[in-house]
Amino acid sequence: MNKPKNILKILIFIVAYNAQHHLENVLNRIPQSILNYNYEILIIDDSSIDETFKIGKNYQSHHKNLNLKILYNPDNQGYGGNQKLGYYYAIINNFDLVVLLHGDGQYAPEIMEDMIAPILNGSADAIVGSRMLKKWNALRGGMPIYKYVGNKILTFLQNRILKSNLTDFHSGYRAYSIKMLKTLPFQRNTNDFHFDTQILIQLFFKKAIVKEVSIPTYYGDEICYVNGFRYAWNVIKTSILSRLHSMFILYQREFDLNVDSNFYYTLKLGYTSSHSMAIDAVQNDSIVLDLGCNKGYIGKELKNKGCYVTGLDYVSIKDKENVDKFIRLNLNEVKKFPIIDKFDYILMLDIIEHLDNPESLLDIIREKSKLKCPTVIITVPNIAFFFIRFQLLFSHFNYGKQGILDLTHRRLFTFESLKKLCEASGYKVLKMTGIPAPFPKALGKNKISMFLLNLNKILIFLNKGLFSYQIYIEAIPTPVISELLLYSMIKSSKRKY
Repeated sequence: MNKPKNILKILIFIVAYNAQHHLENVLNRIPQSILNYNYEILIIDDSSIDETFKIGKNYQSHHKNLNLKILYNPDNQGYGGNQKLGYYYAIINNFDLVVLLHGDGQYAPEIMEDMIAPILNGSADAIVGSRMLKKWNALRGGMPIYKYVGNKILTFLQNRILKSNLTDFHSGYRAYSIKMLKTLPFQRNTNDFHFDTQILIQLFFKKAIVKEVSIPTYYGDEICYVNGFRYAWNVIKTSILSRLHSMFILYQREFDLNVDSNFYYTLKLGYTSSHSMAIDAVQNDSIVLDLGCNKGYIGKELKNKGCYVTGLDYVSIKDKENVDKFIRLNLNEVKKFPIIDKFDYILMLDIIEHLDNPESLLDIIREKSKLKCPTVIITVPNIAFFFIRFQLLFSHFNYGKQGILDLTHRRLFTFESLKKLCEASGYKVLKMTGIPAPFPKALGKNKISMFLLNLNKILIFLNKGLFSYQIYIEAIPTPVISELLLYSMIKSSKRKY
């Protein structure tokens, strides 16, 4: 961000609630160097019950040279809700960055230049003013010992959960690039005090550059409206839920940033998974049709086994080397399905649960494969997985970006319903087994994830319906009557009396 000072737009956003004793002092302490920018000071009084708004307006009337705007919320929006208003104001008025300052004087306006510098020079997307960067600095500034210890413990736990390395998760002195802020769904965050935690997590998910700047600590006679135990519970719960969201176990809409979409479709190899089981099942030098081939990742592995692979999907793939032939087709449009009587294997890995009518697809495959009778390999999520059942005990049915309750799933299956679907469609089931949860994908391939994977395999042996994360099935389509009749007629004409 290299705009000249007179073009760069900075919003100094002051959240205020019952700040009548401190607001004027906070405004007086804003350094002149900041006022040399193209700036605006925005105060939003969150329905204070004291004279905060009146004092702000009086200050404005006596400092007409100051670009100051004061708003009043008729209804209290909460600490997070007030921030939403200020950030939205910054976005619609085309500011370049926003500095969050508190009206109670707890944070130092004097170092605002340090807070915005990394954003201005392009080395950061967001800045957190840390009271903990300098050892014991917070205690010297008057932070109560219980708050100091609580901050340390919470920050340590959140860093472990979120794999971050901040020293002060709970500072309310922040600066954000508006360009980055526009990409965050902050309007979905809480109106409560853990809004600050949620927006940090969103920044992490967005892979934003978040830096800390050391700030002094001031504690005086300001009134704290935060319930410490409730706040601690909310920030830890939020951190855990965001981690579970990133592992595709639970879905949290505020953390759905639609980033790194390729991650959802990486291969699960090197351990027992739907991908490894299907690849192992295909014999070398086979002719394979991969339905819903995505980017051809499976095809690439099968080509290494000497197979001839045809990929089929509704979106063309860029890397055509992953398959030998590509057919562009929407699997919901079965009437356009080609003749497929040359294939030894047909793969439908995590496909039929996305279709409007999987019965029609199975019927057309049976018809178009004629008398070839290829081995059809199907994998689907198991809706009867114990974790889904556990959620239902508490009335939860949580759709997400991936997993058993993927947002794009149209049909849900158990072992029994999938077997019934195949048999009713004229398929002979050869093999049906359970697939463990992809712990190495969620946790990384390490001793813990492999232990959990092996434990899951043991539990599947004991009860596959309860402990299988996915269902794996191999089946052969029996010939349709028209093909059998034609075959009979041809053979009969050649048969001697």
